Amino acid sequence: MSKFLKRFLQSAVGLVVLLLVGAAVWLGFSPPELLRVGTGYAAKIVCSNVFIAKRDAEAVLADDVQAPGNPLLKFLNVAVDDSSHTVTVRIFGFFAPSKAVFLSGQGCANIQSTDSRSIASDEAASAAMPPLDIAISTKVQNVIEDKELTGSGMRAVAVIHNGQLVAETYGEGFSADTPLLGWSMTKSVMATLIGMRIAEGRMDLAKSNLLPEWQDDERTKITVANLMAMESGLRFNENYGTVADVTRMLFLEKDMAGFAASLPLEAQPGTKFSYSSGTANILSKLFMYSFDNRNEALVYPRIALFEPLGMTSAMLETDASGVFAGSSYMYATARDWAKLGAFLADGGRIDGKQLLPADFVSFMRKPSSASDGRYGSAQVWLRASGAKAGEGGIPDDAFWMSGHDGQTVMIVPSMHLAVVRLGLTPNRSGYSVQNLDAQIIEALR
Repeated sequence: MSKFLKRFLQSAVGLVVLLLVGAAVWLGFSPPELLRVGTGYAAKIVCSNVFIAKRDAEAVLADDVQAPGNPLLKFLNVAVDDSSHTVTVRIFGFFAPSKAVFLSGQGCANIQSTDSRSIASDEAASAAMPPLDIAISTKVQNVIEDKELTGSGMRAVAVIHNGQLVAETYGEGFSADTPLLGWSMTKSVMATLIGMRIAEGRMDLAKSNLLPEWQDDERTKITVANLMAMESGLRFNENYGTVADVTRMLFLEKDMAGFAASLPLEAQPGTKFSYSSGTANILSKLFMYSFDNRNEALVYPRIALFEPLGMTSAMLETDASGVFAGSSYMYATARDWAKLGAFLADGGRIDGKQLLPADFVSFMRKPSSASDGRYGSAQVWLRASGAKAGEGGIPDDAFWMSGHDGQTVMIVPSMHLAVVRLGLTPNRSGYSVQNLDAQIIEALR
């Protein structure tokens, strides 16, 4: 080998090593946002499932994060620290680290730098919670045992009719005691809580000039009603497949509502329907603002709603700033999701008490002006996962709580019916809940 060739090869090898070292340093100290979104997503999902749902971390990583996701997620490594209730995720064990931390009463939050949450001082629990009346219907049970109807990735189905649990079934590894993520069904939970605050005179659908940062521009015209109907006019990209507004907000931002509120208008308020998890989190912040202090806000969902309904498993999580992530993050068992649906089906009454005005429940499912009949006026759907009110055997008054990856609760006031279907069923599967919901209705007639 000539000296020239030898020097050339040595230089080439040195350059390659230098590039590899440089890339490693870059990934270690300034990883691309796409990698940070990936590790942030994994850290959040694993943390909540380990510390709320009591599932195995490696199983959650494999089944919930890696199986349905981007190939890049195959290279994630998870570390769980039980003593500090922390989950840390890295790529290849070194790069783009993300951390999620569990806090009692507030669940898990992605922590980028500091965790501003503090444990809320608890108030005494209410009197005995209402028991769930169970009266299994063979006809309905037979319907939900049909795997074609419940779809691939089904984790739980539960049906409450006339106040009774008439059927339930669970996927392998899940049970009646497993809290499951509702994703965007959380929006309907927050709308319910806001309805209660409106009834208490602490919030107002017509209120505008909502945030200090909006005072000097057209955003001051946005009302609570605009936000509830997804007609705020604010720009927000709800694309989960890349680094977009929604993924940045959920996995990279400490203050989710603050990030969403910082975005500009793209349409005049009330003129354009645009589904946005950002506006849902702005509503969460406004809900928090309706209390005299943060502690009152943090304990209100449990004391005012979950305990009266007997929803002992419900965990409404906050972001790192301590504000409820009302767009996406509530865990509850299928039975407890069904209890909430049944409560709305009964017009906001439980055990003879009107916790939520019946008029507000009617308002929730009133078609919003700009949604072409798809969406209600307060964070619920009139069409969901292929199902539509008034078609295919579904009653005209049906509406849905609906969330990412196949989460639905069908609510039918005329039948006092709530049907929960939870799972990990991405849109690309083509699954529709229409046939399941319709056949359950038929079995009850």
